[in-house]
Amino acid sequence: MKRAGDRATRPLRLMQVLEPSGGGSGRHFLDLCRGLKQRGHIVHAAYSPRRAEERFVGELLSLGLDGIHPIDMARAPGPSDFGAWRRLRGLMREHGPFDAVHGHSSKAGALTRLRLPGPHVPRIYTPHAFRTMDPGLGPAGYFVYGLIERCLARFLTDQLICVSADEYAHARALGMSRRKLSIIVNGVEEPAHGLRRRIRAELALPDNALVFGFVGRLSAQKAPERLIDAFTIAARMLPHAYLLMVGSGELERQVRERIAKSPAADRIRLTMHYTGRQAMDAIDVLAMPSRYEAMSYVMLEAAAAGRPLVLTEVGGASTVLEDGRNGILVANVDDPAQFARALVKASDPKRLARYETEAARKQGDYGLPRMIAETEAVYRRMVK
Repeated sequence: MKRAGDRATRPLRLMQVLEPSGGGSGRHFLDLCRGLKQRGHIVHAAYSPRRAEERFVGELLSLGLDGIHPIDMARAPGPSDFGAWRRLRGLMREHGPFDAVHGHSSKAGALTRLRLPGPHVPRIYTPHAFRTMDPGLGPAGYFVYGLIERCLARFLTDQLICVSADEYAHARALGMSRRKLSIIVNGVEEPAHGLRRRIRAELALPDNALVFGFVGRLSAQKAPERLIDAFTIAARMLPHAYLLMVGSGELERQVRERIAKSPAADRIRLTMHYTGRQAMDAIDVLAMPSRYEAMSYVMLEAAAAGRPLVLTEVGGASTVLEDGRNGILVANVDDPAQFARALVKASDPKRLARYETEAARKQGDYGLPRMIAETEAVYRRMVK
């Protein structure tokens, strides 16, 4: 019989599962797997190669985990889900028993929590933004996805980890029980230093330019077209301003076409050759016009780097941004002129200096060790 002290200190056998394998959820997954392994736990990771970024796979393979398992998971619900579930179930039988199974994102979260009768293994779920947080989902979609999330949370989830107070409030609005919810704000590595001049030179960005930065998937959620249109408007009043966009995704072709048509195209750079952490060293202001978020890693990386922020009023934004102190919150509407006004306002030298001072004061609040320790504590509570 194991004593309570054993449960509090022994290494845990953990299965981490992720479908999108990129962006903020991919960064979280890599950081969590690395941190748990460094703390002495046995860590297996399962990911879907369908949407996996090459950089993500390379970094995952370099972590020295106890097992790395590709599972063909599709983003949208469909017949292939049954095969993915069987593959995941087989991996858990082959490499288990596990002390906890942790699903990240809606698809992996659903597949990890659907299970047959048998010995209970705690299931933990981190949505990284509920699908129902998307304002463009529509009433029917909200009802269907909300019903699925409620049922899974009520009957098959041991603990659901929200990454911001906004996501927690959304979970409560969906009817989820407080006792099954935790809030663990994402943590990030120390910001990069010494890359500013090199990155700017590689991208032909003048040393004295004011560079607004966007980092994220080129997807409807991140609304890159909003930013291109807003910067096009703002650029008329800001001849020294440039826009650096770092990312790739399903809207890449449309984004490149929109940039090409912009009168400010010669001052917009789109690349996928830098991480968010690296890009923060080259930009002056983070500008993210997202339609919805839970807790964006990019926001945290910018805050940790002491960068002022111009953000739409979405989940997690209020965690890192005090409107008027270290940046500007913009109403979440499809009005590029409104976001353009915020870019122009943030570029005022005196205002920007105030934002930079306040951003520097807050930059030590977002460390990675805290996130790892708090997540491990959730697992410990679940282990019988």
